[in-house]
Amino acid sequence: MKERRSPASPGSSRPGRPPRGAPRGTTKGAPKGSPRPPRGAPKGAAGPERLHKVLARAGVASRRHAEEMIAAGRVAVNGEVVREMGVRVDAARDSIAVDGRPLPPPPRAAYFALNKPPGVISSARDSLGRQTVVDLIPGAGRLYPVGRLDADSAGLVLLTNDGELAHGLTHPRFGVPKVYAVEVSGVPGAAALTRLRNGVELDDGPTAPAGVELVEQGAARVILRITIREGRKRQVRRMLDAVGCPVQRLTRVAIGPLRLGDLKRGAWRPLTGAEVAALRSAVAAGGRRPGARPPRAARAPRGAGTGGPRGQE
Repeated sequence: MKERRSPASPGSSRPGRPPRGAPRGTTKGAPKGSPRPPRGAPKGAAGPERLHKVLARAGVASRRHAEEMIAAGRVAVNGEVVREMGVRVDAARDSIAVDGRPLPPPPRAAYFALNKPPGVISSARDSLGRQTVVDLIPGAGRLYPVGRLDADSAGLVLLTNDGELAHGLTHPRFGVPKVYAVEVSGVPGAAALTRLRNGVELDDGPTAPAGVELVEQGAARVILRITIREGRKRQVRRMLDAVGCPVQRLTRVAIGPLRLGDLKRGAWRPLTGAEVAALRSAVAAGGRRPGARPPRAARAPRGAGTGGPRGQE
């Protein structure tokens, strides 16, 4: 199998670019004279798209993981290995293979809300054989969780095969809020609450401002409602450790507009069309937020990392 840095589209003089003299209005990387898909065309409309987006829509992996697969040389287009990011392909015309196997047609999109119990792993598979969130939805096909909850935490997990939506919900650039109900040890004073709201210095840098509400304060327990827009590993637990209020119980109650509601522990349900549309709207609105900035991961070399879902708690 040949290897190249970027596959050239038919008629183009440089990989991933339109040929010189191509009429204006053609799609970048498309054969000469190919028109752009019309505005408002549904996803998957004919025409060149970035390779990692095609892989995500086919359910191979999230967009982030698909980029890492490309960088690792696991993807071939028309028989030639591609390692360069930003390559455009036409899924209807180009032959695409992952690990030597032809790219399957896009599966029917599936979306499930799950109330994860403590002790269950937020992953599609576990090398130690522990029960995963995917195990709790038998017969649903290939799914992966959107973001993580550590094994000791509980609450809302979204599982889907929609890589593009998963990317938008977990990527810090879009700032989709995740909300947690947290029982802590000790009583956080005004100074601690201010630090949490303004940003806490952690070993991987300061956190972004968080929403913090004191929901309940009694002799036996204190419950906080914390809203974050980042996705660092065990972030909420580390924030509260930093202000001297370690977590006793943590439950995620919302991902953007999606609410846990009265879903019982260990139970799951399919999302409605309105809920999926609301999640997409939250991603679109997040991308337009004033001051939205590239995430930390964008400053690391492409291909770095394990390819697992982003940690969010």
